[in-house]
Amino acid sequence: MNDNFYPSVTWAVPVSDSIVPMLTGIQRDQSFTTWLVAINMTNCDVVILHTIKWRMKLEIEVKPSQPLGQRAKLQEPFAQEQPQVLNKNEPIPPSALVKPNANDAQVLMWRPKNKPAVVVIPPKRR
Repeated sequence: MNDNFYPSVTWAVPVSDSIVPMLTGIQRDQSFTTWLVAINMTNCDVVILHTIKWRMKLEIEVKPSQPLGQRAKLQEPFAQEQPQVLNKNEPIPPSALVKPNANDAQVLMWRPKNKPAVVVIPPKRR
């Protein structure tokens, strides 16, 4: 199983024509459920072997004026919670077996401190 989490962030204001770096921080708190399954290729039955839950939290301070290699500093947490293999498997919701997948459903939002939030990139699917 290979379940890579690969977030990315924008360096400049995504709703502006300026390329001046304005990123001052990143905060994430995301939870995930992953299922390890076996699929009977003859009749397409899905058997859940394990349900795994994990969470990724972080806070990064960004100083765009600093030199490369010194611009970002991890604030907390310094260690992530370990994934948990549940003692009792959870059912897989039908929506997890069909599109949209996480990549097609994600949205890029710009949330300035003193203005309303703006949808920069809407979801590919709704």
